[in-house]
Amino acid sequence: MGAPLTRRLGLTDAVLIGLGSMIGAGVFVAFTPAAAAAGSWLLMGLALAAVVAYCNASSSARLAVLYPESGGTYVYGRERLGPFWGHLAGWSFIVGKTASCAAMAMTVGFYVWPAHAHLVAVAAVVALTVLNCFGVQRSALLTRIIVAAVLAIVAAAVVGIFTAGNPTATVSDSPPSVLGVLQAAGLLFFAFAGYARIATLGEEVRDPHRTIPRAITLALGITLVVYVAVALALLHALGDTGLAAATAPVAEAVSAVGLPWLSPVVRVGAALAALGALLALILGVSRTTLAMARDRHLPAVLATVHAGVPRYAEITVGVVVALLAATVDLRGAIGFSSFGVLVYYAIANASAFTLGRHVVPVIGLTGCLVLAVTLPWTSVLTGAAVLAVGALSYVLRRN
Repeated sequence: MGAPLTRRLGLTDAVLIGLGSMIGAGVFVAFTPAAAAAGSWLLMGLALAAVVAYCNASSSARLAVLYPESGGTYVYGRERLGPFWGHLAGWSFIVGKTASCAAMAMTVGFYVWPAHAHLVAVAAVVALTVLNCFGVQRSALLTRIIVAAVLAIVAAAVVGIFTAGNPTATVSDSPPSVLGVLQAAGLLFFAFAGYARIATLGEEVRDPHRTIPRAITLALGITLVVYVAVALALLHALGDTGLAAATAPVAEAVSAVGLPWLSPVVRVGAALAALGALLALILGVSRTTLAMARDRHLPAVLATVHAGVPRYAEITVGVVVALLAATVDLRGAIGFSSFGVLVYYAIANASAFTLGRHVVPVIGLTGCLVLAVTLPWTSVLTGAAVLAVGALSYVLRRN
């Protein structure tokens, strides 16, 4: 066993890491498909997504203290529920986060060069995969710089929208539905992805039993405030109909209120946030791929490490993400990603329930399953088919 990690992180550090994981590119794209689903009830969907995210993060925090290993819910499910559930959790994470990678890459494309968004997305994936293969990772300092820049740009956009001239908002006449709100919550769950990064710090924070729950609450609370402000600004500038049709919603919103000079700044900020998120996501997916390959849940060759880097896993993930970024629709990628990650956290909550019958894992498990099955039907059917392939691969391997 290697040496234990140093407990050097305090509450502020943990909160900043959580903010760095959550406030990123999702805020620039996730509101568009959510508005198409919920219309004027967008904020209710956002609140529901935040509640489910909090339950998931709390359950993950309890498990991370007991199992501070690489792999997250793949490890928790394996240890608490059995090998099959660990395999299914790891499979869900890989396919869900691979779709997240594609969505982040396409976010870069839509904000940098909308006319050739897919081409830019593929180029971004190739470049970052090469960097990861050489062991270039996003540092804590770079994370803080990206968070600070994104927060500054988002704040400028929100203030500008509310203080500028007359918006060109259009509001739909169709009444909202419960299904639409649930779909919006499931899609907005994508924007909260990354909050469980705090839960994996059990071996690195001082007084983890006290610090991690507080950091989760504070980071989620701050993120929710930012997201509510952005949602209100986008609805004010574009209305729910205009927001549902937007491809680069924040940039289009500032242009709609007469601030075209701010649009390039927003586009640069969105691209920066998406590139940072994409770098971290490719890294995370490849490490889970590595962990599953070591346990023979995936081809053993993917567990090969060169100079401290799992290059075969990195390249495989990069190729799959590049293919998705070249072919899929951004909204479809967000929906499919949300489905996979919701199943992943459903298993995390079920694992946490075995530690003691607390109400938070029950709420989290129920919320994850409800939001997963009420996503757009294409995302549900595709996600269910991919999960079935994962389950079948486990059965074939066992036999």
